[in-house]
Amino acid sequence: MNILFRGGRVFTPEGVLAEAVLVRDGVIAAVGAEGDLAGPAHETVDLDGGLLTPGFTDAHLHPVQAGLERAKCDLSEVFGVAAYLEKIADYAARNPGKEWIDGGGWDMSAFPGGLPHRDLLDFLDRPAYLIQRDHHAAWVNTRALERAGITAATPDPADGRIERDADGTPTGVLHEGAMDLVGLLTPRPTAQDLQDALADAQRHLFSLGITGWQDAIVGSYAGSDDQLPTYVAAARSGWLRARVVGALWWDRTRGLDQLGDLLERRASAEGLDRFRATSVKIMQDGITENFTAATLEPYCLCGGTGLSYVDPAKLKEYVAELDRHGFQVHFHAIGERAVREVLDSLEGTDPANRHHIAHLQIIEPSDVPRFAALGVTANLQPLWATHHAQMDELTLPYLGEPRSSWQYPFADLLAHGTRCCAGSDWPVSSADPLQGMHVAVNRTEPGSSVHAGYPTAQTPFLPGQRIDLAAVMTAYTAGSAWINRSPAGVIERGRPADLVVLDRDPFELPPGEIWTTRVRMTFVDGEPVYERP
Repeated sequence: MNILFRGGRVFTPEGVLAEAVLVRDGVIAAVGAEGDLAGPAHETVDLDGGLLTPGFTDAHLHPVQAGLERAKCDLSEVFGVAAYLEKIADYAARNPGKEWIDGGGWDMSAFPGGLPHRDLLDFLDRPAYLIQRDHHAAWVNTRALERAGITAATPDPADGRIERDADGTPTGVLHEGAMDLVGLLTPRPTAQDLQDALADAQRHLFSLGITGWQDAIVGSYAGSDDQLPTYVAAARSGWLRARVVGALWWDRTRGLDQLGDLLERRASAEGLDRFRATSVKIMQDGITENFTAATLEPYCLCGGTGLSYVDPAKLKEYVAELDRHGFQVHFHAIGERAVREVLDSLEGTDPANRHHIAHLQIIEPSDVPRFAALGVTANLQPLWATHHAQMDELTLPYLGEPRSSWQYPFADLLAHGTRCCAGSDWPVSSADPLQGMHVAVNRTEPGSSVHAGYPTAQTPFLPGQRIDLAAVMTAYTAGSAWINRSPAGVIERGRPADLVVLDRDPFELPPGEIWTTRVRMTFVDGEPVYERP
């Protein structure tokens, strides 16, 4: 089938220069002026003044977990204690036969001091396990603590913390590795549940123009089950249409003894068209809001310098061995010490393996030039770089200056020649790339509330770190596709026709209106996989 996309503009590697694209048999055949490409044997897609872009690739998200949460008690679309409790009570009433009330999506900034309490959930007649929006904590009730045998005498695990009242009684918030103390007791999803979750996630991502992604944790973590069999089955059956790379989870309780397991897991996906398990995810620290992000100097007001989940000396050994076996390493690093430890571990590795570091909330300025020098890609989550409540109330007071000014330094990274990709961390935050692009350009919240009821701040956050729309759109397309070794991500002759039709041209909008852009149609290999009703 031949398709001519016409009537708008086209985002190419050289900028928004072309006005039409011809697709033959799922491949881009020509890019150029509309008059040069028009012909009688074409089906026509009228861009109607909008913009044609490559399909977006999300370089860091958790779609199976997102799909599962959307099918459970999903708090991600509301905000505030009253709204959460109403949603939880309604879910419990509609699901009287469920043994547990589980789900997630609550935001720390909705609670005084950032922490809910078990007694808010003790109206339930069942144990509850609700994962925080950032997936770095869980909120449970007294029944769940009792089911797990967690008391004032229970020690904190090495990689987590049990939040406690003044007398030592657990409050009902479990941070990081402590989540598993309850999470692993919740009912396990069936293989069909996992397939349904992935299918729901793929539909949602297609509706946002996302035609490929890197699943940032493929393995058992924070009470979730291993998704590798789900992806392999979906790819073998043919209904996984997106181009996906899985980042195999590095078990931080083990060392190089797990290398053989990782090699076997990678081999289990070899030969599949739409899924490869060629990356390994190492989470080096936590998050700033619960003081587990690894910092060089103590947090203000509360002290402590966070957690390095993998000993830095051993990290370098592990990374060298993964690199030698051809794995890409996908790091989580939030605090400036974690970023430095990860960069140190990448000294001497092969840039051809396309290692990347996600989140990068705080980077000590002397470490910024090291990304380009080492050939390390910066994996940006732009949507977080604003004056949202979690930033202003739970982060800035504890970071202090100058550390607060080192956050999300997108412009500095680009100025030093750093290669960038981009992602969302969905379901931690919205998967919509256009909302992320808006924030990268403006450093303010999108004009629409991404989650109903969330306060939206319009004071730019560190405005000197703004980047232009072409740069961030390139990160979401060519940059993230490059990380995945995907042949898509660029509109040029010979590439797969993974394409997105936007309802308007964001390059012609005032920067403050980028967020108003929506996806009209999404194509994979020249076939429509989403059309807005």
